[in-house]
Amino acid sequence: MGVSLVASFSREGQWTLANYETVWRLYARDVLYTVGVAAAGSILTFAAAIPLCGWLRARAFGPVEFLLKVPLFVPFVVVGHALRVFWSPYLPGFATSWLGIAAALAWKHLGLAVLLLLGAFRGVDESFLEAARQLGSGTTRVTRDILVPMAAPALAVSAVLIFSSMLASFSIPLMLGRGSGAQMLMIDVYYRFGQHGDFETASALGVVSYLLAIGAALVYVRRLTH
Repeated sequence: MGVSLVASFSREGQWTLANYETVWRLYARDVLYTVGVAAAGSILTFAAAIPLCGWLRARAFGPVEFLLKVPLFVPFVVVGHALRVFWSPYLPGFATSWLGIAAALAWKHLGLAVLLLLGAFRGVDESFLEAARQLGSGTTRVTRDILVPMAAPALAVSAVLIFSSMLASFSIPLMLGRGSGAQMLMIDVYYRFGQHGDFETASALGVVSYLLAIGAALVYVRRLTH
């Protein structure tokens, strides 16, 4: 990281901000695109994981829990290729859209979200759930009013980890992307270094990625130290 940081402020042996000027001029839209896709992917992940984990907390069912954790064991490249092949005949254009990439990232991270959230939900004392049920609350209301508030710290940490992981996504956006228009930042880093041989600008893009993730990382560290 130190070498990357130094390289981002230098070119031809001179200290300069030219690399960041290039990033601003050519990649500002990609920065917003990356944050938007990662945020949308995180929202989709938890929109699916929270009700599913609430249901599994109330009715432990091993086969469903196993199926939800399957994405943990599927490589990113395989996810990108499989979803592109699956979606293309039925939803032309969806796989290559920002929503298609966000949905693919959400599916890939669903297993991790279930693993983290279900553990937190199972840590909630059964007496709270039993009291809510005796007052007539169903699974949806127990999840919304009991499980989510009491597991909020674990939910926040899970969200930070998954959002940071999505910011650094490479294989799935590369497999699904159109090759034109806005791109995820890691693809920009790959092409800037691999095709243009421009290590300095690629390093500046990497530093921008660090800065995007550092806010989320600070929340994670704060949770660990309190």
